[in-house]
Amino acid sequence: MLITAPETLEKKHDLKQKNMIFSLARVAESERLYVAGSDFNVYEIDLASNTPELSQFEGDGHESYVTGVAIAGDKVISGSYDGRLIWWDASTRTQLSDVTAHSRWIRRVIPSPDGKLVATVADDMLAKLWNAQTGELVRELADHSPMTPHNYPSMLYAVAFSLDGRLLATGDKIGHVAVWDVESGQKVGEVEAPVMYTWDPKQRRHSIGGIRGVAFSSSSEVLAVGGIGKIGNIDHLGGPSRIELFDWKSGKRLHEISDTKFQGVIEQIIFHPSDEWFLAVGGDHKGFISFYETQTGKLMHQDRAADHVHAVAVNESFDRIYTAHHHRIMSWNLGVVDDSPVEAVRPHVS
Repeated sequence: MLITAPETLEKKHDLKQKNMIFSLARVAESERLYVAGSDFNVYEIDLASNTPELSQFEGDGHESYVTGVAIAGDKVISGSYDGRLIWWDASTRTQLSDVTAHSRWIRRVIPSPDGKLVATVADDMLAKLWNAQTGELVRELADHSPMTPHNYPSMLYAVAFSLDGRLLATGDKIGHVAVWDVESGQKVGEVEAPVMYTWDPKQRRHSIGGIRGVAFSSSSEVLAVGGIGKIGNIDHLGGPSRIELFDWKSGKRLHEISDTKFQGVIEQIIFHPSDEWFLAVGGDHKGFISFYETQTGKLMHQDRAADHVHAVAVNESFDRIYTAHHHRIMSWNLGVVDDSPVEAVRPHVS
């Protein structure tokens, strides 16, 4: 049987950008991407073109960094540090409506697998579910403390739906993860990853780190939590990238993965549909893409990317990866290998 193989990863596109690209979303069955970042704008780009170029969305737009972009049917929804969500017409790239969604910085915007809901998390420490078509607030989820243990404001960075859309996970700066039942809004589980939070009481009286990425396995049984380990210099992301895998229902930690070679923060994690392995992206001033076995936590393959990777998307067959960087948009190919057992050749007897 032919399967995609992480060891065959190779770069296809490397498009330098003057802006930092914080978010991207891919249009199904295509190489069209919606991207956004530090210049407050949202763009479309088609990597299938011979000369891929950014096409800007038109409207009043955002007033600060755009940190999340989601696709829901014929609409694109973007979220920003300005606390607003904006709905755009995907076909005309024009602004339709906007809502004041959060009182502090929005950190992530994601669609549900069926495209009916959009989830947002922000530094007001709330997760919210929105009707993807109408923009109406469906539900507000509150569990994360607004203050760190050292009485400084916390942050809510990470959010992910399960593949079937029934569960939602949210992760914050001090390493707390809540798991929610989407339909009822009830919290159904929680796990803790406190190593991902660093506090410096002497030099800066400042904290850094936190959970930046969460992901459910395809079976929804395993929850991956990504961030950074203990940091020596809190003015930089100079610490080991860190991933912890949990059986979230029991709260049991399955693996602790620490990488001191490619240091920095894990920004996003995606499981292969087979659940045999998963990929993680992130960085410090440079970026990386790493692949790990789910069962053992063993590193399978990793590559250095030129700039910090903020977001990642994959195609349906999981043989093309798209990444958003500090100053780049990139794509990568995964080749295929035949994992069918080789039949033994019998010796010829005359």
